[in-house]
Amino acid sequence: MSDPVVYSERGSSWWPVLWGPAFALLGLLAEQLTLGPQHVAMWILVGLALAVCAVIWVYGRRRLLAVRLTTSELVLGRETLAVETIAEVSDVGAPVGARVLGGSWTVPKGTGEIPLRLTDDTVVLAWAKDHEELSAELAKLVEKRSSEL
Repeated sequence: MSDPVVYSERGSSWWPVLWGPAFALLGLLAEQLTLGPQHVAMWILVGLALAVCAVIWVYGRRRLLAVRLTTSELVLGRETLAVETIAEVSDVGAPVGARVLGGSWTVPKGTGEIPLRLTDDTVVLAWAKDHEELSAELAKLVEKRSSEL
């Protein structure tokens, strides 16, 4: 049985896929209101092309920017970190050059960083859109684990 999810963020919702078809529909309607040739097939192709591009974009964001915390693991993008390897969450300074979890060089835009001290005394950077809530949930899990030991 899998562990319960304590905190979760999707990387993106699917509604941006509708942007392209909506813009194409506006273009078609504008063309219908003006005099001149009608290009219905072209607008349908433009809407489909924009939707396909948006699907690729959203799929990538959902894979690379998703955050999930269970009682046993923290998943940030493409990387999984066992909660038992986290030694400290509060009052950890972020040294210059600390490794960012998730496979990126920097903390993703629009997210806040959470410095974590691991059991091997290295500091890594976790991240989330609501970094205060994730930090609080991580602190609870680490405190609970350390009180059990």
